[in-house]
Amino acid sequence: MAVVTKRREEHSPLEAVASGAHGRRRWAARLLEPGTALGLFLVVSLLLMGLLSPWLPLDDPTKINLSERLLPPSPGHLLGTDHLGRDTLSRVAHGARMTLLAAAATLALSMTIALAVGILSGYYGGWLDTALMAVVDLLLAFPSLILALAVAGALGPGLFNVLLAAGAVWWVGHARIIRGVTLGARQTEYVTAARAVGAGHLRIILRHIAPNILGPIVVIASLDVGWIILGIAGLNFLGLGAQPPTPEWGAMLNDARPHLQTSPRLLMIPGAAIFLAVLGFNLLGDGLRDLLDPRTGPPGG
Repeated sequence: MAVVTKRREEHSPLEAVASGAHGRRRWAARLLEPGTALGLFLVVSLLLMGLLSPWLPLDDPTKINLSERLLPPSPGHLLGTDHLGRDTLSRVAHGARMTLLAAAATLALSMTIALAVGILSGYYGGWLDTALMAVVDLLLAFPSLILALAVAGALGPGLFNVLLAAGAVWWVGHARIIRGVTLGARQTEYVTAARAVGAGHLRIILRHIAPNILGPIVVIASLDVGWIILGIAGLNFLGLGAQPPTPEWGAMLNDARPHLQTSPRLLMIPGAAIFLAVLGFNLLGDGLRDLLDPRTGPPGG
């Protein structure tokens, strides 16, 4: 009975950090650190720009006006216009929305596959673990971007196909990490107690394993968003993703290539947007990693 009771005293890293006054102070202290605060500011700014872009007082991002092509920044066009007279600020703002949706869809698909493979491999072990990890090792032999490029090329151009390709290859490294933390959670006393009282495998996985590996999953997901944004932008830059006139940062870079000498700002603006988005998610992910890692003490302590 004492073993069963102990399950109620166990908490996942995420629950432990968030519970109580000490947890709240630790969250506040970490979020106020310069790097994490900057990352949070950049991520929130990106979210607001993407979510509010349809309602902001901006021009139609696909509206062509050849009489205003390649205009420099001005009160009417704060970031100027592109080679077809489209407002650059409007296209960047709407591109943020496209970037967020693409990154969220890719992350959801890749993490779903990684969770299924990692938890099944780590929980059941045996021949299933050997077979799944053999597939993971095989896929890890290829760079993710090259593999995504091959899959996207086979599926054909289109943003949906790029998302499928990216999500189908980005899960590999995550699966190995999730397998590792599942192996550790499987050997804990509360899982042993659940087996002793007759809990089934599915119940143990959903009620006891998954909640207690939530911390590492949140960390790797937050750290990976920046790489996903960069990878999708690269595939779009190569013409495999969003097709004209869809406003997307990687596609904007591709459109601006012929005008590098005459209007370098057309490359610098979407390039800066990608850089700031990746920087923001990486800084925020580093802060969450330090916060949710049980081996990390309170900031400054």
